[in-house]
Amino acid sequence: MNHDIKERQPSAALYDFCGKPSFVQAAPLAMQHVVAMIVGCITPAIIVANAAGLGERDRIILVQAALVMSALSTLLQLFPVIRTKWVAVGSALPVIMGVSFAYVPSMQAIAGDFGVGAILGAQVVGGIVAALVGLNIRRIRILFPPLITGTVVFAIGLSLYPTAINYMAGGVGSPDYGSWRNWLVAFLTLVVVTFLNHYGKGIFKLASILIGIICGYLVALCFGLVDFSGVASASLFQLPRPLHFGMEFEPSSCVALGILFAINAVQAIGDFSATTIGAMDRTPTDEELKGGIFGYGLGNILCAIFGGLPTATYSQNVGIVSTTKVVSRRVLGMAAGILLAAGLVPKFSSLLTTIPQCVLGGATISVFASIAMTGIKLITTAPLSYRNTTIVGLSIAVGMGVTQASGSLAQFPDWVTTIFGKSPVVLATLGAVILNLILPRSRDIGRNDVGLAEQ
Repeated sequence: MNHDIKERQPSAALYDFCGKPSFVQAAPLAMQHVVAMIVGCITPAIIVANAAGLGERDRIILVQAALVMSALSTLLQLFPVIRTKWVAVGSALPVIMGVSFAYVPSMQAIAGDFGVGAILGAQVVGGIVAALVGLNIRRIRILFPPLITGTVVFAIGLSLYPTAINYMAGGVGSPDYGSWRNWLVAFLTLVVVTFLNHYGKGIFKLASILIGIICGYLVALCFGLVDFSGVASASLFQLPRPLHFGMEFEPSSCVALGILFAINAVQAIGDFSATTIGAMDRTPTDEELKGGIFGYGLGNILCAIFGGLPTATYSQNVGIVSTTKVVSRRVLGMAAGILLAAGLVPKFSSLLTTIPQCVLGGATISVFASIAMTGIKLITTAPLSYRNTTIVGLSIAVGMGVTQASGSLAQFPDWVTTIFGKSPVVLATLGAVILNLILPRSRDIGRNDVGLAEQ
């Protein structure tokens, strides 16, 4: 009797980072992590492939690389290959890495102008920047308080809205762009995702986006919006192809992504901290932060070589770890193994590329809205004084305004347009950092300022 009770109790190994739970215990928890992040992992690759005008074969390769390199980046964080007193490659913390939406606006612009090779070249530069940030994290961190990172995240969310709407309409350039079929499928997908987010429980809430995509996919099948022509020709097994898309170090693209890598390197502190505070009841050590961010930079250099797009820590998986308290790296390593296996099967990657754009739009618009609201939450952790609202308001106004006013930088060199005119994120970031440094902190807020701050 006591033996049966003991068998039904959760294994202590699940709550130990170096614990070794059984396969039966670990597998469902690992699949939970995969379900939570796989859609977010492949969608940026599909968006970039569309922006670059890639053919079916190259689209499959890009999605395949996203899955494989996300898995390898995760394993690098879980099982650090180098740990010395000077530097570590990997955090040795229970995190999941995946292709990040934070880079999508800039990647779309670069892909449209210069191709995927320019993204990968800029990613190498960004990886070097992130590695340097990791080595100097205590000195650089002061430049990016929550007010600034919140402004950046808010700008990212806002800049992704047009992408979601264009996808809901069927994708710019498609023959049926804006048709009622596309909008119907998109809204049905959105309804399912929203319903499960608010009324679902357990796995249904966790997998709301995946379930929404499946439902939208089935409706799209009925309307004949799914094309399986590329699946039959895809092979059953294929290793990633190094430098398949080439690598171009286009200066303006390198600057644009380099800035974003620096910001995301600092922002990763939040995910590492949320993981340790929520699941391990402690804050991360300086060595863990340094190793995690250095590993993030080095991992992205490797991703670029093998055709994988920029990766970052996944907040939804941080949420799972914090909620379940399951920190065993065997569980997260198994999740990475599932991603790796999926990426090595091109037929699976090809099947993912058949998801209609209207379905992706309906599923991801809520994700983009969540990104923007996360930014607002970060912003409001600081007092909404006149100084702080000026920083956020001006940065967002200039960043969004310049990119939305087509041709506003037409008289400048092309590199200026690429860095500042294609994505609002870079301009909003620079504006927020500069304003935060130069605006006075000690001046008392006057009566008029208080009124403005409260409005």
